[in-house]
Amino acid sequence: MAELLSKSAYEEQIAATREQRMAWWREARFGMFVHYGLHTVLGRNEWAMAIENWPIAEYEQLATQFQPKPGCTREWARLAKAAGMKYAVLTSRHHEGFSLWDSQVNPYNVVRCCPGGFDVVAEFVESCRAEGLGVGLYFSLMDWHHPDSWRCAFDQAARARFQEFLRGMLRELLGGRYGKIDILWYDVPAPMESHEGWGSLEMNQMVRELAPDILIDNRSRLDEDFSTPEEHITAAQGGRGWEACMTFNRISWGYLDSAQAEPYSYNAQGILRMLHTVCSGSGNLLLNIGPQVDGSVPAEAVEPLKTVGQWLAANGEAVYGRLDQATAGTASGVGSFSQRGNKLYFWQWIWTDQLILGGFETKLLSIKALPGGQSVGFRQTERQIIVDPRPAELRDPIANVTIFELEFEAPPVQRRCSAYPQLHGGRQWVADA
Repeated sequence: MAELLSKSAYEEQIAATREQRMAWWREARFGMFVHYGLHTVLGRNEWAMAIENWPIAEYEQLATQFQPKPGCTREWARLAKAAGMKYAVLTSRHHEGFSLWDSQVNPYNVVRCCPGGFDVVAEFVESCRAEGLGVGLYFSLMDWHHPDSWRCAFDQAARARFQEFLRGMLRELLGGRYGKIDILWYDVPAPMESHEGWGSLEMNQMVRELAPDILIDNRSRLDEDFSTPEEHITAAQGGRGWEACMTFNRISWGYLDSAQAEPYSYNAQGILRMLHTVCSGSGNLLLNIGPQVDGSVPAEAVEPLKTVGQWLAANGEAVYGRLDQATAGTASGVGSFSQRGNKLYFWQWIWTDQLILGGFETKLLSIKALPGGQSVGFRQTERQIIVDPRPAELRDPIANVTIFELEFEAPPVQRRCSAYPQLHGGRQWVADA
């Protein structure tokens, strides 16, 4: 390994290549998260081992019932592509400590412990590449199975052993066996409270030496390339990359049987609302599925994702590629905006005969409907953009989310009228934050 850099020197080095490394990811916008492991046997929650206080020896026996079917990862990748997703991230090893690849460092793995077990990571990587998807591997730092995982907080010898255990597994995943890996998605750096405790500076420099183009998330106690709001969609500031990771059923990351999960699962429009929110903040959406024990995708996830994919095939201009954080706020009660330069994309959630957008000062040049680019008439006044009645055939037939592209002569400036201006003796205009 090359000479270890200081934290400041390391951060300066990776900042110099970040925009180039992240260009594809910033344009991809939408990815699939896959939580898969022994916890699927229980079908309750991926944290079951910890929160239900399972003895390690008893939990290990779940491996005899964990039998991924060959080809299951191809099903995930094909669904991701059909959904309009551009990359996928698999839990190569969750907190339970069980590895989904043929690890020599960690014998607690799918090949050694499961009847008919095969290298799931290898098949996943191959499947993603076959569908043209970027490849990401999730890697938990916390480990409920390894005895040094909790001892490392207070025992230096245990810490050194556990750090080498982690690095050994990372060398297996990123050292060339599986070809190029695009994303390393760390999770839960407990019990250590600093990057020094994990040796993250040394570990991540090793990772980047093995995989120079890789993107790394912010969960090893270093900021790295992108932030990861979980179960909420909150934009990062200052142009920093960010990716909201969201469950499909709003309950669990791991598999839940359909009777438990279906009433809570997102429909297509719910997914599109999440996608709009990340687009308006110039971020990404990593939407999770929790496959069943044999790797099959739960039925309640399939149709909504395919519908979203059909919608994106028609309206992807408003989603893919570099977007700006939208400066336009609320201008209508029936839709919201995303933005690219001088263009605003109006996502109309509720179709109404009359559409009025309030408060734009910048001159509007045109309105076009997606897909197809059909022109829509309008009239712009000091206070409003009044859109001509639109023919019914422009209404989105796929998910009832219609996109209109508004092109202004410059990046649009919006002012909104404060509530009930007549109470203040006349009109009041305030800047929209």
